[in-house]
Amino acid sequence: MGESYFTRVFELTSKIPAGRITTYGSIADYLALGSARMVGWALNKSFGGETFVPAHRVVNRKGELSGRGHFPTPSMMQELLEQEGVIIDNNKVKDFDKHYWNPSEELA
Repeated sequence: MGESYFTRVFELTSKIPAGRITTYGSIADYLALGSARMVGWALNKSFGGETFVPAHRVVNRKGELSGRGHFPTPSMMQELLEQEGVIIDNNKVKDFDKHYWNPSEELA
């Protein structure tokens, strides 16, 4: 797992439209590489890079903001999603199905 893995995760994450969310598992399944946990690990390394990666648009399979502790501030993930019109209630995406973006369907 090297830079090419990170690059593929970052490129796919960058395709998630504003106001939409996907899951770590959906990215892992689409790329057919590794696990949801590995996607999370890669996205944790996306901060401070040359290009912006919208890691805030990736949540766990339950719609929870499980990665929020890896952002510069614990509330940043929620704030970024809310700026895009995604409602968060108790660290969880409200109306998950409405906002869910499945790369296997959207990029088919």
